[in-house]
Amino acid sequence: MDLLTGREFSRAELAKKLDKRFDGDSAISAVLDRLQEEGLQSDQRFAEAFLRSRIYRGQGLTRIRMDIRQKGIKDQLLDAAVEASETDWFALAREVAERKFGGKPIADQKDKAKRVRFLQYRGFNFDQIKHALSEIELDEY
Repeated sequence: MDLLTGREFSRAELAKKLDKRFDGDSAISAVLDRLQEEGLQSDQRFAEAFLRSRIYRGQGLTRIRMDIRQKGIKDQLLDAAVEASETDWFALAREVAERKFGGKPIADQKDKAKRVRFLQYRGFNFDQIKHALSEIELDEY
């Protein structure tokens, strides 16, 4: 119960933590089932909270999907959370690019490549990156 008071955890995360604490006790699975039945632990709620926090950090869907899989969450749960959030990924990519690079125009191809790599690392796809950098024209060098 102490683990659940701080933040949401996925079932897989809780199982891992409890397994460390109680050396693989056979009751762990039953305890996790009961927590889910009582609504104290929910992978769907975890996926929604995880998605919100990562959007707030300025991460794209590709990065979020990769990170949440490591937490033991299935793609279907994330997809449902994404649909419910109605996030405009193109606007988010643009906002992240503006926050990182300000309103400075792209100086040359090296600068453009740097911006593209940054947005790729953040988890945005090619179309979102293209949109984010579309209004920033190349200065002649």
